[in-house]
Amino acid sequence: MDHPIRQSSVHTRWKGCAVGEVDTVREVDANTTPKARATDTYVAVVADDLSVEATIDWATLPQCGAVVLFTGVVREYSTDVAGRPADGVVSIDYQAYESVARVRLFEIAAAARDRWPGIGRIALLHRVGSVPLGEAGVLVCVSSGHRVDAFLAAQFCIDVLKASVPVWKLEQRAGISDWVETGVQIEGVERAASQWLPTTYGRSS
Repeated sequence: MDHPIRQSSVHTRWKGCAVGEVDTVREVDANTTPKARATDTYVAVVADDLSVEATIDWATLPQCGAVVLFTGVVREYSTDVAGRPADGVVSIDYQAYESVARVRLFEIAAAARDRWPGIGRIALLHRVGSVPLGEAGVLVCVSSGHRVDAFLAAQFCIDVLKASVPVWKLEQRAGISDWVETGVQIEGVERAASQWLPTTYGRSS
């Protein structure tokens, strides 16, 4: 059956971590993965719309009293390449080094589980291609037994994602296109995770 998080008619099935091509999801048997929790982690880099409702439904488990969702949407203002305020954003074209991005998304989820063992499910989804104003470009969803772990893990995931996952943004504004910074592309997830504190990341993006 199609995975419920995918809104489009792309014909994929899912049993764990999303890997492979941008529009495909390979089945992963949890019993053959290094951690037998693969079915509780979903990562994807897709050109499809991202469904908030379906993501929350998937992440909700009977043993989890908290489900935290972060949605990164395209906003109407930004800054141009010179650092000046720039209004009138109509869309963002996301480009990604997709094979590396998927691996790093899975590494981020694994790092979050190491820090917060009580996590139930994690979904890390990023769009590529043109995303119109007001639509979601990235979703992070974490369920846990308690809200503190869910909130911290969700912030950890989006902050480390911004620092380590190779995604670039081309803003479209009234006939003008500008590349914008998406975070500091550091060496990898391990280093980003080691530097993370909830008070030092995510202040301006």
